[in-house]
Amino acid sequence: MKFNFLRKENKAVTNYEGAKAYTMTPAEELYSAVVTTGLSNATYEKGNERLARIQSLIQKNDPEFVARLAVYARKEMYLRSVPLVLTTELAKQASGTDLVSRTVDGVIQRADEITELLAYYQMANERTGLKKLDRLSKQIQKGLVKSFNRFDEYQFAKYNRKAEVTLKDALFLVHPKAKDENQQAIFNKIVNDSLETPYTWEVGLSVLGQTKFADDAERKAAFKNKWEELIFSNKLGYMATLRNLRNILEAGVSSQAMEKICIYLSDEKAVRNSKQLPFRFLAAYRELKAVCSPYLPSVLEALEEAVTVSSKNIKGFGFDTSVVIAADVSGSMQQPVSPKSKILLYDIGLLMSMMLQSQCSNVISGMFGDTWKRVPMPKSGILRNVDAFYKREGEVGYSTNGYLVIEDLLSRKEKTGKVMLFTDTQLWNSNGTRNSFEDSWNRYKKFNPEAKLYIFDLAGYGKQPLDVRKNDVYLIAGWSDKIFDVLNALEDRKSAVEMIKKVVL
Repeated sequence: MKFNFLRKENKAVTNYEGAKAYTMTPAEELYSAVVTTGLSNATYEKGNERLARIQSLIQKNDPEFVARLAVYARKEMYLRSVPLVLTTELAKQASGTDLVSRTVDGVIQRADEITELLAYYQMANERTGLKKLDRLSKQIQKGLVKSFNRFDEYQFAKYNRKAEVTLKDALFLVHPKAKDENQQAIFNKIVNDSLETPYTWEVGLSVLGQTKFADDAERKAAFKNKWEELIFSNKLGYMATLRNLRNILEAGVSSQAMEKICIYLSDEKAVRNSKQLPFRFLAAYRELKAVCSPYLPSVLEALEEAVTVSSKNIKGFGFDTSVVIAADVSGSMQQPVSPKSKILLYDIGLLMSMMLQSQCSNVISGMFGDTWKRVPMPKSGILRNVDAFYKREGEVGYSTNGYLVIEDLLSRKEKTGKVMLFTDTQLWNSNGTRNSFEDSWNRYKKFNPEAKLYIFDLAGYGKQPLDVRKNDVYLIAGWSDKIFDVLNALEDRKSAVEMIKKVVL
């Protein structure tokens, strides 16, 4: 199928700083809004601006594209909540085909996403009363039937929680047909609330937390033994290990346990299978900085090796290609990625820029705010580099004068092949001069016609400082290391939108 993504003209608007900006096509805007959102259950309530804009953009896009974007966001960008939103909203406008059921089948990757999808469906369709989920979309129902047939008892039991919509509610609503006798027995257990409670690390620690000990020493010994038991029995998954590193170190586990932890954290196969967003490693790295442990250097190095694995899919550029990598450290980047997160857009920009920098051989790296400052960094130690940048961000101030990156190249008469900005795109000029980012780039293109500009949009506000797809300006968005696959595709003259169009439903 074909999509008419290009408009005859671009409409100039202003960004949140009042500077000239450009709107994007509906497909580009939806893509950037979706892959840069930290939507969670808490943000589903009415009045959330990002959610409202995504809902509006869905109506402006081809249903096939929305479906493929939902699957892309779940499987490639590792997002969980927003694909459920796309799927539910898609059901409002796509009927008469199996598009929605195929989308449901693609985005449901965990058993709890069955109930999360229904909870959002209930809210989005303003269902109230005793039969909140009555009149469920037939296509969503068909998709959920396939989902019910995908999971075993352990997976159902692990996520069988008391919530607005329970697994039992979902089972009665969806009416899945069991594929065999074993699965029918599992469905019966869901109905009778008799699923076998799985032994997880949370359960083990919870039981221990409710136990009365003679003294603090006995308590500490019990938790130390429990952590070691979890580590050596391989019952602690990758994400659980990452999030509990501080607890493990403070519990004082044995040297053998710590060695196993470090090997696991840095194992390439384990890292890839965990599908962790890169900023999770940065969050763990920072959480450990205040911990006093002789094993801390080894753990921090294991985290460095883990994030390096995430960087290996970046093709990068060799000595023959000059690259400028500029990180936006302005005040508008000091926004958390989701309501409960300690990670800021600022953090993601620094991390992604250092990941890319580690794969380039001929590179100028730096940061911009009021001013632009070149900050040379070693290729190794991605997380250490981010920390080094973090400590220096006040040196350039907190405006968003991205145009100075280009003006610096012009004043030095320096030709570079690629300029890459990691930013929330709210670029403006706080210096009172006539320079704008668009003007600076146009003048640089005249001086250096072969140069290309890549804007890594980390906020998805829907406005760009200049027209993408024109004058060798390209848009990339997202927080996953998969954004570098988009960069690779752009090098092959394929856009992010074109990549999404090829997603198999």
